[in-house]
Amino acid sequence: MILSSRTAVYIFLFVVFLAALSPNIFADEAKWKYFREGNPADISVQPRGGIALMGGGSKQDEAFKFLCERANGGDFLILRANTEDDYAQKVNKEIKAVCPLNSVGTIVFASREDSDDPKLVQIINQAETIFLAGGDQSNYVRFWQDTPVEEALNRHIAEGKPIGGSSAGLAILGEFSFASIIDTIHSPDALADPYGNKVTLSRDFLRIPLLADTITDTHFVKRDRLGRLLVFMARILQDGWTDRVRAIAVDEDAAVLVEPEGAAKIVGGPAYFLTVSQRPERCSRKTLLEMRNVQVHKAVAGQTFNLKTWNGKDGDNYYLSVVDGKVQSAPANHGIY
Repeated sequence: MILSSRTAVYIFLFVVFLAALSPNIFADEAKWKYFREGNPADISVQPRGGIALMGGGSKQDEAFKFLCERANGGDFLILRANTEDDYAQKVNKEIKAVCPLNSVGTIVFASREDSDDPKLVQIINQAETIFLAGGDQSNYVRFWQDTPVEEALNRHIAEGKPIGGSSAGLAILGEFSFASIIDTIHSPDALADPYGNKVTLSRDFLRIPLLADTITDTHFVKRDRLGRLLVFMARILQDGWTDRVRAIAVDEDAAVLVEPEGAAKIVGGPAYFLTVSQRPERCSRKTLLEMRNVQVHKAVAGQTFNLKTWNGKDGDNYYLSVVDGKVQSAPANHGIY
């Protein structure tokens, strides 16, 4: 059937009208959303670098202040996935109320396709500070890795701009990360089967030089995540991803605030800095993990640690091993945490 030019125009206008009424009517999935509090126009300022490694929880005021100050009055951008509109707007208002910023904005991602939108990428490019919110880190890996959003985040980092993450947002900041693609994993299950299908690890996502060869974990003592972190480290060595793996594990309501040259301050509670280069003695499917000589430095609130030199003047130093799937400390009378 051949349509007249007038009929074709009418059909085209009708389609445009429907799309205007419902922008997502022809989309398979919902599109990203953007909420902004403050000046709608972008401004150009010079931010100061820094990294906020936040372990999750609601008591993170000092870490947010750290990120706000480094924005230097510019634009503070939060990235998250699948949250309620009211909650995103509430967080924007709360941060804007206590920080002298040009704006606080939140992008809420709904699908991987969102990461191809140049308008969204432009908002990321213009941000002075970026904060990766909590939630489910598998969304961030699935939505962002190998997309223009990943490229924009790595440009932000390479330009020396501040970045931070809490809970799931912290989990993806290291060179290596627990991707949680299938589900979370608890320490006893991971220690009993290091290659179980829930032990899903990712790498080559964000490129933060101070976090090279490093995996991060969150809610650490609160959720007893030491065992699973040791499994992650063992897997990274066993799979040949690096000859030495480091880990930064931050407890709930705690944060590690890192200056550009690597000096870090611990706030709110303990953080753990682990390193091991000796490959596990036993790390295979459906077999109890066996590994030794994991060095640990525990730092509490007010203490410091240097990520570049990987040492701390204060704090507690000890070793961990895993024997037949059980975590042990040395000296023997020292707790595993």
